[in-house]
Amino acid sequence: MSAGARRIARDKDGALRLGTGVFALLVLLIVAGIGFELLRTSHLTLQKFGFSFWGGTAWNPVEGEFGAFPFIWGTLYSSILALVLSTPVALGIAIFASDLSPEVLRKPIGFLTELLAAVPSIVYGLWGIVVLVPAVRQLELLAPAWLKKLPLFSGPPLGVGMLSAALILAVMVIPYSSSVAREILKAVPMSQREGAYALGATRWEGIRAAIHYGRAGIFGAIMLGFGRALGETMAVTMVIGNNPQVAASLFAPQHTMAAVIANEFSEASSDLHLSALAEIGLVLFAITLAINVLARLLIWNMTRQASAGKSRRAAAAREKAAA
Repeated sequence: MSAGARRIARDKDGALRLGTGVFALLVLLIVAGIGFELLRTSHLTLQKFGFSFWGGTAWNPVEGEFGAFPFIWGTLYSSILALVLSTPVALGIAIFASDLSPEVLRKPIGFLTELLAAVPSIVYGLWGIVVLVPAVRQLELLAPAWLKKLPLFSGPPLGVGMLSAALILAVMVIPYSSSVAREILKAVPMSQREGAYALGATRWEGIRAAIHYGRAGIFGAIMLGFGRALGETMAVTMVIGNNPQVAASLFAPQHTMAAVIANEFSEASSDLHLSALAEIGLVLFAITLAINVLARLLIWNMTRQASAGKSRRAAAAREKAAA
């Protein structure tokens, strides 16, 4: 290649690096801009309440009393419960679609799973009101008296409440987690399964080997669903009851950060009320960032441990061969 051709290639590489770098920087600027705007808009409550706003339980816009803890509690409680309910189902769908289902069913299962992810949240909310809430209320009515004495199941059988919110969130996050986990399992080299079978492993043990190989990606799929649950608004608003209280009961109506912003932002009549809602958005933004950073650190740690394990096995194999 001539000097001129090499110079042109370097110029093209530099332009490509600069262009893609601008796009990457744009993402950082958008995130920083969102955080700055939320921080600027919430300055009134930051000045008046400080960090006590995060732990306050009173929410009375008429009296000017604002505390975000009931909404933080409701968001984390419903999202974690949805994660617990959805993860086994999502992994089951992913395992069946990637390893166990007949070839004729794999594409329809994948298509239908991804179709669920495309359903608007308002449709899930309507389904929750018409179908899920009456079913949950019937379940609450059928619960034995001794069970209702436990704090986890106390309260009147209203149907709307934390249990309905967690169930509808679980249904909504299953398509995200299962689709990504299915692609991770399909990307695992067939040699991993074949090596397990060659050593006498059963079908389930071979699948477990594939899950172990792709555990970092599967964990990322689960955290993707968790992030989806944290920010869900309309469907949860329609079935959770929208009562700002801190309760352990699954039957109790509660509230979430996204729901209170959607319900009250357009009707906020004072600057302090608007500032309180903006700070709730800031809290949700901070929690989401913290959870994603933590998930990334855990994935990095799992990947590093897997790489270290491969290096140790390779070194042991070389030593054995040399001996």
